[in-house]
Amino acid sequence: MEAAAALQAGGLPVLPAGRSSMKSHSVSLSKAEIVCNLWGKKNRRYSAIIAGAGASCGGPVVPEILDSARLAEDSRNPMAIAVEMRRQREEEEEEDEDVLREECGVVGIFGDEEASRLSYLALHALQHRGQEGAGIVAAHKGTLKGETGIGLVSEVFNETKLSQLPGNSAIGHVRYATAGPSEARNVQPFVAGYRFGSVAVAHNGNLVNYKLLRAALEDKGSIFNTSSDTEVVLHLIATSKARPFISRLVDACEKLEGAYSLVFLTEDKLVAVRDPHGFRPLVMGRRSNGAVVFASETCALDLIEATYEREVNPGEIIVVDADGISSLCLLPHKQQKACIFEHIYFSLPSSIVFGRSVYESRYKFGQILAEEAPADCDVVIAVPDSGVVAALGYAAQARRPFQQGLIRSHYVGRTFIEPSQKIRDFGVKLKLAPVRGVLEGKRVVVVDDSIVRGTTSSKIVRLIKDAGATEVHLRIASPPIIGSCYYGVDTPSKEELISHRLSTEQTRKFIGADSLAFLPLTRLRGMLGEDAPSFCDACFSGVYAVPPRDLLAEQGNPHPETIDFPKNLNGIPVLTPPDFSLRRQPAHLS
Repeated sequence: MEAAAALQAGGLPVLPAGRSSMKSHSVSLSKAEIVCNLWGKKNRRYSAIIAGAGASCGGPVVPEILDSARLAEDSRNPMAIAVEMRRQREEEEEEDEDVLREECGVVGIFGDEEASRLSYLALHALQHRGQEGAGIVAAHKGTLKGETGIGLVSEVFNETKLSQLPGNSAIGHVRYATAGPSEARNVQPFVAGYRFGSVAVAHNGNLVNYKLLRAALEDKGSIFNTSSDTEVVLHLIATSKARPFISRLVDACEKLEGAYSLVFLTEDKLVAVRDPHGFRPLVMGRRSNGAVVFASETCALDLIEATYEREVNPGEIIVVDADGISSLCLLPHKQQKACIFEHIYFSLPSSIVFGRSVYESRYKFGQILAEEAPADCDVVIAVPDSGVVAALGYAAQARRPFQQGLIRSHYVGRTFIEPSQKIRDFGVKLKLAPVRGVLEGKRVVVVDDSIVRGTTSSKIVRLIKDAGATEVHLRIASPPIIGSCYYGVDTPSKEELISHRLSTEQTRKFIGADSLAFLPLTRLRGMLGEDAPSFCDACFSGVYAVPPRDLLAEQGNPHPETIDFPKNLNGIPVLTPPDFSLRRQPAHLS
């Protein structure tokens, strides 16, 4: 423990059992730093992995990165080849990052002897919410046992692993990293022991005061094993002076700020918690045998034949044990701020999220787009998969045929074998295939869910034009994204968001479309009706319900009222800064 504490204090990672020795790891890091200077910040992940491989084999680092065969055949300066390969990798990485990532998904089951297997199936249904890692923890005979791993649910689990997770209660998690890098140690659920027992936790969301809480806990002696914000919750529970467990849990949650939909598992209880603003979804259902199920979306309930009962309310704690179900509304009640992007992009169309059908919402978005931004076109197509339902709504309203002009390959992972740059837009072509028979000679409306950086959209437009389309009109089923999300969505910094920097017309020119239109924020709010104030649209409006305290602290700006705020919204000046007390909004956004 003293060695671990010393390493933690020194800022070096403490490796879990089964990993490389600290000596070899230190060598890997130093070599990785050399490679990072060559490859730049964006390729730090690749260079660290490759440098580690070279160090562990005792071989050189640079030949692991530069293809020796190409070097032998090419008479150019080797550094020029390195620069070209870096450019190719950065282009593909940019394509991969030019989307909003799907946060995480959680599931919890109590009262079924097949709890771990049902959790496995439910995680399959939630796979769209995270593809980097998956895990399940089950409770059996007073002990918690778990399996976690990097990869898809089907890659992490098999019959042997599931058979080692007996018990009638379990929780599960699929991960996309919103806080902490993609490492095996960051895959949830996390399990911890403290003096009154053991507890496991799975988390969907993001804590905006994670770094401040972690620093305070480390000052008091806590040692962290991961870089995930979720571990803070376990430390707060363990260090709480309250008794019993539920009181410790409430004590911990009162210190959290931001978005959290949590499921906890102890030796005899399953607990579901949702933050007071209800940023992220969490629903409750029941199987025919009486087993209680919690999940991020209703699609998970459908797959395991559980009947949807209700949402876990914002600020609510639901405890399930042998005595039944108890509901505690112990967290402070605040204005709900459900993430509207769940309906625009994240959730499956088959799910009911925040009491609304995701399919119906997206269909309506498309209809509104057709009303607000009609185009003389011959055919309407979608950027699959998340743009399909909105495109159907657009086509129906515009009375134009909908066809599949782009076919998505669902079997393409990340590739590290690139051709020369003579094959333009290689990454997009791997994922999307244009149907020339649909596009050639046609005026095409293309419907997509959002534009983030704009690089992928420009390549899609070029792909469609190369397939013979005479005109390409891009319609986006969301307002322009002008701000980062701090509540569980992996978004770029606002400086990287194209709509933060450019007007709609400037964006159109950058993308190369014949016309471009977004779903107006006023129409989005109008569609939500009287429920509009209960939805968070901060990425469109810049008005944040909870101040991002970690970011403000890094900027040396602890005062929310002076946070950097966008100067305009869709060309309309924003004169009033965001109000974190929720007492007012800019008049033109109301």
